[in-house]
Amino acid sequence: MSEASTVTLYTTAWCPFCLRAKALLQQKSIKFNEIPVDGDTQKRQEMMRLSGRHTVPQIWIGNTHVGGCDELMSLERSGKLDQLLSELDTQS
Repeated sequence: MSEASTVTLYTTAWCPFCLRAKALLQQKSIKFNEIPVDGDTQKRQEMMRLSGRHTVPQIWIGNTHVGGCDELMSLERSGKLDQLLSELDTQS
C-alpha cells in the first residue's frame, strides 16, 4: 500500500461510489493515491487481504482503514473526516 501520510483508495473506473469518494476528497483539496483494481487480480487480492472486503472503494487515511464510500461520507457528516485528515500532517 502507500505511505502512512497519504490517503489511498482502491477503485474501479465504473464504480459510482468510487467517483463520489474521489469527488469529496477533491472538493477538500486532498491529494490521494488511487489504485485501480479493474482487471488486476493481484491488486484486487491485495485490497481484499488488507481490508477484509471485496467491494470498492476501499479507503485508507494514513494507516487507518476507513472502509468504503458510505463510511467516508459518515465521517464527513459527523465532522470527523477533517480531524482524521489533519492528523496526516502530523504523521509526515
